[in-house]
Amino acid sequence: MSKLLSMAFIIFLQIYWYKLRKKPESDWEKLWESIGGRFRSTVFELEGLLIKIGQLLSTRADLLPGGFIRQIQDLTDKVPPSEWEEIEEVLHEEWKGPLEQTLLSIDKKAVASASIGEVYRGMLKNGQSVAIKVQRPHIQSIIKTDLRTLSMIIWFAHHFVPMPKGFINLKVLFKELKEVIVRELDFLQEKNNLVHFQKRFKDVDKVKIPDVYPEWSTPKVLVMEWIVGNKLTDKEKIDQLEVTQHDLAERLLEVFLPQWLEPGMFHADPHSGNILVSNEGQIILLDFGMVGEISKRDATYFQALIEGLLSKNYHKAVESLTHLGFLLPEAEPRTMERLLAELMSFQPEKWREMDFLQLKLEMNDMIQALPIQVPTRFVFLGRSFLTLEGQLRNLSQEDELLSVVKPVFIEWLSKQGNNKWSFFLIWLQSQPLFKTVHSFTEFLKLPQTLENMKETEQRRHFQFSIYENNKKQFFQLTLLGLIGMGIGIYTSHQLIIQLSVGVSLISSFGYLIYTLKLKKWMKYMHQKRGSRGQVH
Repeated sequence: MSKLLSMAFIIFLQIYWYKLRKKPESDWEKLWESIGGRFRSTVFELEGLLIKIGQLLSTRADLLPGGFIRQIQDLTDKVPPSEWEEIEEVLHEEWKGPLEQTLLSIDKKAVASASIGEVYRGMLKNGQSVAIKVQRPHIQSIIKTDLRTLSMIIWFAHHFVPMPKGFINLKVLFKELKEVIVRELDFLQEKNNLVHFQKRFKDVDKVKIPDVYPEWSTPKVLVMEWIVGNKLTDKEKIDQLEVTQHDLAERLLEVFLPQWLEPGMFHADPHSGNILVSNEGQIILLDFGMVGEISKRDATYFQALIEGLLSKNYHKAVESLTHLGFLLPEAEPRTMERLLAELMSFQPEKWREMDFLQLKLEMNDMIQALPIQVPTRFVFLGRSFLTLEGQLRNLSQEDELLSVVKPVFIEWLSKQGNNKWSFFLIWLQSQPLFKTVHSFTEFLKLPQTLENMKETEQRRHFQFSIYENNKKQFFQLTLLGLIGMGIGIYTSHQLIIQLSVGVSLISSFGYLIYTLKLKKWMKYMHQKRGSRGQVH
């Protein structure tokens, strides 16, 4: 706890120093890289909850600086396993008796070990091989302490650290992290998720979900069928399968595309350890601790977004992004349409020549520069998509990715009651002549709309700067007063003490007033954003 607090305190001081010195953007980038590196080393040293938090933070490129993200984006949730005696004690407590009552045997060496749980291989009395996921000993108390410490840091940062113009809502970010961690701590919730996916794919021969043993599963222990499969990263074994890599990529998309586009749950962590392939080419899904959920409304607009991108109807795509909450009110639709057109016009044959890690980092920077925000509810969806996209690229290196995606999407579309004629109509609507006639009225209103948006944005930034600067100055005066009080007490100088107390009280009162004004103003702006967003 002390290491975490000291790290946070040093980071806060650095941010304040850079603010006061008005450092250029290049220096800020180096600072955030330094902060990311310090956070990374502290995470590996303290382990526990911090690794999971680091993984979740690495998905928030829309909120956090690029330099920080670059340092933590490849964090892997791997920690040394616990002592067997401690694991045995957990199993004994959860099963209310010795292991011999339930198991014929169990390997004492963990197959996998992460920040929250460890997996062991065992055999039930009936001879069935099982995977036994056990919650790490004392993890609940560790997480409780880590969350308490993190809440203190978040509170201090929210009230005393000058926020950048992206309006990072640290409270919402903390709430999101807490909900995810608490949900993953309950293995019965993961059991319910697993049962949900079993029902969803029960009639799909190409997918295998492990069976679960509810009679031996508790909030701290999850007993599942032991399944043998090949990792997608094991090139030698993948080449020996009965199906080609292209077909395997299509099967993966057939499994995940409906999860992303249809209402219901989706697997939010499809990395190479959670997706296996049987020798017959069956897709095996594992680990359902991290899942997300899509509402019916979101599913409708996501479908419209994909249709718009594939048919090059960027007007429809931008409209869908607006309804989903990805675009801020000040976003200019025409500019966003042109940006999407540029991105989609990129030649696929050049993909092999690109550094995709660098491309991802540049995309993160672009997202921060543009009027784009990722709604909290879509963070897991983005994580799921980007993680699987990496798997698909490994499988379809010799093919154009679009040639894999498009047929799977059209096949899925046909099952929804649509057909290729509707797809052709969408394509027709995207052509310039039809689009120009259709949006002529909107085009005439565009100059005035741009002028209004520009004026509103300038007022918004100016008012925010006034409140933020006044709040910062009063905070600095408060610190100065407290330092003066310390000096006065140390030197027993009553006048210095009295003056310092007066300065501290007045500046604290001023700081409180501008804090309330800033909160009221930001609440008002969020309401304005919401009301303007509903107009679209």
